[in-house]
Amino acid sequence: MADASPDTPKVPTPAATNGSWRLRAVISDIHANLEAFQAVLADIATQNIDEIVCLGDIVGYGPDPVPCLALARKACTWCLCGNHDAAVFMSHPVGFNEAAARAVHLHQRHMRPGFFSLPGKVARWRWLENLPAIRTENRVTYVHASPADPLIDYVLEEDFQDMGFGPSEKVLERYERFDWLCFVGHSHRPGVATHDYKWIKPGELENQTYVLPQDKQTLVNIGAVGQPRDQNPDACYVIFDGKSIRYRRVKYDVETTQKKIRALPELEDRLADRLGRGT
Repeated sequence: MADASPDTPKVPTPAATNGSWRLRAVISDIHANLEAFQAVLADIATQNIDEIVCLGDIVGYGPDPVPCLALARKACTWCLCGNHDAAVFMSHPVGFNEAAARAVHLHQRHMRPGFFSLPGKVARWRWLENLPAIRTENRVTYVHASPADPLIDYVLEEDFQDMGFGPSEKVLERYERFDWLCFVGHSHRPGVATHDYKWIKPGELENQTYVLPQDKQTLVNIGAVGQPRDQNPDACYVIFDGKSIRYRRVKYDVETTQKKIRALPELEDRLADRLGRGT
């Protein structure tokens, strides 16, 4: 977890100019998994992407918070704050299990600057501290967790199961909070929630692509780069062109990340085990 060289964040640019959308990669939940993050960035480089945006949780769980934070600042046009990012500024993380809380405390120790810290370390810490929780551009809302609760609420497939009574109040509240399209992460489980409250898994989409109805709402969970939980260990992200979204799954060196986790006594082995299962 050695400190990285000073890095300079990108200057935000509009997602659309005069009706022409920039091709955007939307990533989330890197969780200090450097191997997964590097593999995703390498894949993005093959897709003629104009810009990368991140929905948060750069840190948490994994073994490489400092390099991932430095890389996110360099690679991403902008980033949002996730619940694990916010937790490193708390003395006692709220709502975290023991494994997650121990990782947060480990990351705090490696990232928090001291009195004699180099300016680059201080700048990264302040940058992380000031990340916004939600962003809206051109009728598109970006948030880590949910438009109803930016840091806590999980958008899950089971929320959209029809029990014969129509959509729940929780689901309706989410749709009331955005205009046309909303991107979320947080649950690490990718899927498209349509305007009629149906859940579509990426594997059920032709070419893993969903064409967005321009006059109807769509909520997209983009999955996770660093810790997928849909029984697929490959890193996941989304490409957005203004008319459709396309899921990308990327293989990475899972074993190297697992070895790094197991080498750190503060991180529980189950954080490594789950990477191989995608759970």
